Amino acid sequence: MAGLAALCVTLSGLSGCGVLAAPCRVASAGLKIVPVVGHVAALPTDACADVIDP
Repeated sequence: MAGLAALCVTLSGLSGCGVLAAPCRVASAGLKIVPVVGHVAALPTDACADVIDP
């Protein structure tokens, strides 16, 4: 468990906050596929990603 935590810290330090914002961005892309309401439903996940990785 400690090794996984160390790996996460190392990856986030090496690649910036993009790794941490990836789940928000993936969720946003998935929501945007939905017709009509997808872009509106993705606004909170877009905001999440923008806060983590400006």
